[in-house]
Amino acid sequence: MTFLNSYETIYVLKPDVTENSNLSLVNYYKTVLKEKGATDIVVQHRGRRHLSYNINQYYDGIYVQMNYKASGNLVAILEKSMRFNENIIRFLTIKHNNLEVMSVY
Repeated sequence: MTFLNSYETIYVLKPDVTENSNLSLVNYYKTVLKEKGATDIVVQHRGRRHLSYNINQYYDGIYVQMNYKASGNLVAILEKSMRFNENIIRFLTIKHNNLEVMSVY
């Protein structure tokens, strides 16, 4: 059995991307994740938001968040695909620590 890490990938789409294009991208990335062995895939649409600074002359972007468990190799494949997609203006993947955090009173 392979140990899978928990990841969160957020990507920002151009504000002029249609709803159909947005949904097809979400479905494409969900399919890639499933085919490459990811589990516990959760996709959340965060909606259109104002960017803190302009990116490629865009002041707004459509945010999509994906949480999943996968291997590091899959993250590299996913990010390479996002790098070459002209509708994605930014993306970021973080690895969640699997240790439980204890609160101190």
